[in-house]
Amino acid sequence: MRSENFFVRLTAVLATFTLTLLAAVTPATAQQETILHSFPSSAKDGVGPTGNLIFDAAGNLYGTAYLGGSSTACPSLPGCGIVFELTPAAGGGWTEKILHQFNYTGGAEPQGLILDPAGNLYGVALGGGSTQAGIVYELTPSTNGTWAEKVLHTFNTTTEGYPEPGLVLDAAGNLYGTAGAGGEYGYGIVFELTHSASGYWTAKTLHNFNKNGFDGYNANGPLVMDAAGNLYGTTYYGGVYGAGTAFELQHSSGGGWTEVNLHNFNNNGNTDGYYPQDGLVFDTAGNLYGTTSVGGTYSFGTVFEVSPVSGGKWHETVLHNFSATAGDGGLPSDGLFVDAASNLYGTTSYGGAYLYWGTAFEMSPTSDGTWNETVLHSFGSGTDGSLPVGSVILDGAGNVYGTTYRGGTYGTSESGGTVFEVTP
Repeated sequence: MRSENFFVRLTAVLATFTLTLLAAVTPATAQQETILHSFPSSAKDGVGPTGNLIFDAAGNLYGTAYLGGSSTACPSLPGCGIVFELTPAAGGGWTEKILHQFNYTGGAEPQGLILDPAGNLYGVALGGGSTQAGIVYELTPSTNGTWAEKVLHTFNTTTEGYPEPGLVLDAAGNLYGTAGAGGEYGYGIVFELTHSASGYWTAKTLHNFNKNGFDGYNANGPLVMDAAGNLYGTTYYGGVYGAGTAFELQHSSGGGWTEVNLHNFNNNGNTDGYYPQDGLVFDTAGNLYGTTSVGGTYSFGTVFEVSPVSGGKWHETVLHNFSATAGDGGLPSDGLFVDAASNLYGTTSYGGAYLYWGTAFEMSPTSDGTWNETVLHSFGSGTDGSLPVGSVILDGAGNVYGTTYRGGTYGTSESGGTVFEVTP
């Protein structure tokens, strides 16, 4: 339903590396993992949870499943996807509640959520809608426990293209996101949705990406906003070397936006990573962190830092080169979570102790400026989840939560996925 989506890219990358990873690996010391919910491969429940999870103030988890639900409106798919809530039970365990089942007209293939201060959920559906090009939606809770969907914006392939996962909300309640295709040059946009007192939402294109040898294109993943209202993100392709960029959109007092290319990823040689596939995160010092899906010393992707230096420039440092051997992960497909101590957490879609099913990892800075990686969990053992594809989050106790696209207690690695917790 959308061009150049994550699953097309991931399939191509996995096919490239499957024959490479035939050597045995040694399992790493793992933390305690718990499956909070397993999705069946076909049922009214979701199938294939993707995107990020979010907590509310009461400790409930919210997320999306890319497919599933009761609707038969999505051709050749097991449902159009759902939004779900997981609530911790008093005696232990978690209880799932389906908040919304998509029906194609009101969107399909949801991925990623954000929560506003009033408790409303916002997200992107990558397909469906009246134009079949995807939507931005809002889910509002009612006093009787139900949730109502409102379509805030329907994309069109002529001027906007298909939306990418993830939104960011500013203090005024405006939403920002990206589309990986469309726009003036056909290579994607950054958009803003502003709302009026009467409840209407208006879309505005802030930047049109251009395949001109300098700008990035095919933007993907959520944006991040700094205190001054500037936006930061990545593109999968483009830049000087054609291998993707990290970019900033600077917001002027007059309302205009100016793009600054912070880093051009380089696929010439095996030092830099390339093809970043998700967004960026800030630490408290103003440094940006992210992952590349491939490249680096071992060609299995990297964790990188982009830091401001004098003269308004930015400098990139590769913090870790994934090897997909000796229990290490490979091919990270999502963004990172940064805690108050500047430790980074993420997942890989390949590698680990069981070779093919991925890892959850932590990156910790050391006093000498280097970073240490710890594999927190290797996926793919028995009824465990497999193929983690969503960004992780942490609770106040340092427990790590995320989703896997496959696996779980309903059978093999081809089951409908999980929500997991890793406890230190």
